[in-house]
Amino acid sequence: MIKSFLKKQWLTLTGIILGALGGFLYWKFVGCTTGTCPITSSPINSALWGALMGGLLLSAFKVTAKEKE
Repeated sequence: MIKSFLKKQWLTLTGIILGALGGFLYWKFVGCTTGTCPITSSPINSALWGALMGGLLLSAFKVTAKEKE
């Protein structure tokens, strides 16, 4: 059951992982100097935002059963 889920959702999960890593790295190296930025002032917020964007971006490239036909 878990294997089939991972096989179907691997592209989205990869986007989530890469997005979270990218969001964290953005916070680490660019960040927010004043601390008032709602997304980049915290590493958790930045990683969550990156994970959301990465998941959405890569899920757009997922091929459905109808498109395979």
